[in-house]
Amino acid sequence: MLTLYHSPRSRSSRIVRLIDELDIWSQIDIRIVDVARLDGSGGQDPANPHPEGKVPLLVHDGVEIWESNAIILYLTDLFPAGGMGPAPGDPQRGRYISWLAWYGNVVEPVLVCGAAELSHPVLEATFRGVPDMTSRLVNALEQSPFLVGDTFSGADLLMVSPFIWFRHEAADHPTIKAWIERCEARPSAQRSAEFDTKQLDQNKAG
Repeated sequence: MLTLYHSPRSRSSRIVRLIDELDIWSQIDIRIVDVARLDGSGGQDPANPHPEGKVPLLVHDGVEIWESNAIILYLTDLFPAGGMGPAPGDPQRGRYISWLAWYGNVVEPVLVCGAAELSHPVLEATFRGVPDMTSRLVNALEQSPFLVGDTFSGADLLMVSPFIWFRHEAADHPTIKAWIERCEARPSAQRSAEFDTKQLDQNKAG
């Protein structure tokens, strides 16, 4: 049994999008929970078993999997027929899991520090900054339309998400802008957004 704890229009929305890409709606129980929002709304939901009250959280037969990159790797491995990630042994496997790890290790810290207007030599030495991050993405996307070659994968789904939430300066680069447009042209982008809107409307009505 697979259960996803999800809050609409949050980091877990990208997992809902992955569910759509993998076409496994019928195989996952999506439970809507509340989370604390930056605007002060929401709060920790007792119905959410995540120890920090966050989302996404995937539970598979009683085992908890947390962090978006881990969940994406887990689901793309569990449902290889969905074609959203190279299987073990595939020559592109290392590239795929490296992009998933790089998102958590570099991209999100860089974007969060930028949004908070934090600057310090230790942060810059550890994570670099937006110009370095942008250059790395551009170099990859000038070689192929997506991060792991010619096919949209879980790496693209994860990596594009912060550029959709808020238009950071990196998103103004023409190569990155074109990649965002390719990613957002997929039907899963609209269907997952419609799912979240429906959940929010039902919550208001209730």
